[in-house]
Amino acid sequence: MNAERKTKINRLISQWPKGTVGVTSYLTSLGFSYELLRRYRENGWVDKFGRSAYILSGDTIDWLGALYTLQTQLALPVHVGGKTALELKGYAHYLRAKQYKVFLYGQRGLIVPVWFEGNRFNVQCVVTRTNLFPADSRPGFTEFQERDYAVRIAAPERAAMEMLHLVPGEVGFDEAQLIMENLSTLRPAVVQGLLTECRSVKVKRLFLYMAEKQEHPWLSKLDISKIDRGKGKRMIVPNGRYDAKYQITVPVDREGTPA
Repeated sequence: MNAERKTKINRLISQWPKGTVGVTSYLTSLGFSYELLRRYRENGWVDKFGRSAYILSGDTIDWLGALYTLQTQLALPVHVGGKTALELKGYAHYLRAKQYKVFLYGQRGLIVPVWFEGNRFNVQCVVTRTNLFPADSRPGFTEFQERDYAVRIAAPERAAMEMLHLVPGEVGFDEAQLIMENLSTLRPAVVQGLLTECRSVKVKRLFLYMAEKQEHPWLSKLDISKIDRGKGKRMIVPNGRYDAKYQITVPVDREGTPA
């Protein structure tokens, strides 16, 4: 290998965050042609990771590293949200199920590459495509640092609402309520903004119901009059008990009162 080629492969390796995927469109934009990538593969520097995707030879990829590529190289509007974002921030680790699910969120119409699909990362990736918030919604995001890179995740305020969006289907009512117990330090201004933007009447009512039940101090700082809670009843769970204040049907506990 001549000096120029050696310098180029060294540059590629030094720029490539360990544990992440490199997609062809991004690598070619850095000056690594299809032909050069083919040679690197033949020489054992990189391995194929699916259609138009590579990894450094011998590297191990998990779902976070794959998500990093979706967000940065492909610029896809997808983020860690809901229960998984709360787990990463330490609010729900003790609730992790034996079969680990990862909850990702994006707008309707989101398409992820084939190499990201399936269970190849030893987790079940649940990608929820929803217009729960407007596409240009900005409040309630943060980052999670993992080794040499960071991924975009929902902050606890947004993650809680995303979690409630999946109740009682992907997330159980009782499980969500246990997690909500831990959210006593949410930022009122962020909560206010997200509840104002949120398009789901069910989520807004359930969020306020659980916050009131837990007597979270930030609830008193919200201006409820500016939050559109819609009209009519909403059934959260079947065969439950009707809560007149929030007009939702919730589970019944052993004493016969709303859970």
